Amino acid sequence: MTTSIRLDPPFWRHDAYTLRRLAEAVIGAVGEVLPARVSGAPCVVDMGAGDAPYRSLFEARGARYLACDIDAPAGGETLRIDIGQPLPLADGCAQVVVSFQVLEHVWDLDWYLGEARRLLAPGGRLLLSTHGTWLYHPHPTDFRRWTRPGLLKELEERGFTPLSTRALVGPLAWTTQFRAFGWHRVLSAIPLLGRPLAALSNTLHHLRMRLEDAITPQGWIDDNASTYVIVARRSDDRA
Repeated sequence: MTTSIRLDPPFWRHDAYTLRRLAEAVIGAVGEVLPARVSGAPCVVDMGAGDAPYRSLFEARGARYLACDIDAPAGGETLRIDIGQPLPLADGCAQVVVSFQVLEHVWDLDWYLGEARRLLAPGGRLLLSTHGTWLYHPHPTDFRRWTRPGLLKELEERGFTPLSTRALVGPLAWTTQFRAFGWHRVLSAIPLLGRPLAALSNTLHHLRMRLEDAITPQGWIDDNASTYVIVARRSDDRA
């Protein structure tokens, strides 16, 4: 199986540092929601799977992974999401519901998080990642950015109790990430030498971001991160 670029991006990519931090956090969170390889193939429902970059992490732990997406063709392996409509899955069918970099694209949070809550079995977990601060990136829309307290409040208001929060890429590093994007686009447009120059620029920005996060107080990162990864349970479920 080919490794997803999101799990192992080359260090010369313009967004390699952020993707690597996200991959580390997702791997840690998967270990939290599925602590060991288990029998019985627990069901994992991915609400907005795209190209399912983290599928292998769940299948390696013996889970049955169900991908759902708004772009899924009718009759395919991936279940189609029709906005505002229930997914064709039974209540409480999933031990884990996952949502990676999707929530900022959702207008109707009540419907989306309500579906996630409906699908969770007793003792189940929601694993969600989304942006604190990031560039506008519609697919097909892009509506929101969150502070950490704001994101946690959104979940609590919709029937979830957050259990852990991972804050990724602090304010010094994410401002460098924005500059890295800009230089990548400018340098890539240069004939012949553009790609190696862009790769060099990306690598230098990557190293700078690592240093900037290392010197940034954790409290600053916690409330000013580019990305958050959260594990939560249903508020009415004490398991």
